Amino acid sequence: MRYLLFIALCFLASCASIRVNYDYDKGTDFSNYTTYNYFSDMQTGLSQLDERRLIRALDSTLQFKGYRLAEEPEFFINILSSEYQSAPNSSVGIGMGGGGRNVGGGVSLGVPIGNTGIQRHIQFDLVDAQRDALFWQASTESGYRDNASPSEREKRLRALVKKVFSKFPPETK
Repeated sequence: MRYLLFIALCFLASCASIRVNYDYDKGTDFSNYTTYNYFSDMQTGLSQLDERRLIRALDSTLQFKGYRLAEEPEFFINILSSEYQSAPNSSVGIGMGGGGRNVGGGVSLGVPIGNTGIQRHIQFDLVDAQRDALFWQASTESGYRDNASPSEREKRLRALVKKVFSKFPPETK
């Protein structure tokens, strides 16, 4: 029974949501872009191993969408990331009060429930190589486990890249 509970908890933890926000220049003709590369001085903020995992996932996703990695690309990709401790999202309030003869007073205290977790923020900037102008940006937030196995990390990064680039290029209306 404990084993099943542990598996269920691991499954729920691995399916933690990935939140993505997009922004792009509406005047951009995305059909003009077919080749990409990464900034040579990119400081991702990730470990070297996670950075390689993320770039592999990006390469396979973009190549699946028809983009090619090139020495002289039409756009560059820059990746920035940071980690932070999230506050617990639920608490219990405890209060005491009293009064008499037109005088009252009270004390209350909020007690956090649940664990704080580590969140990872990753931002993807796509910059036009000729104009040196940002034309598309995605910002993600998701849960992060520092003690995850290499295969779990790779699976998580692949899911993140898949979700981020599911709306790239944006549909024109």
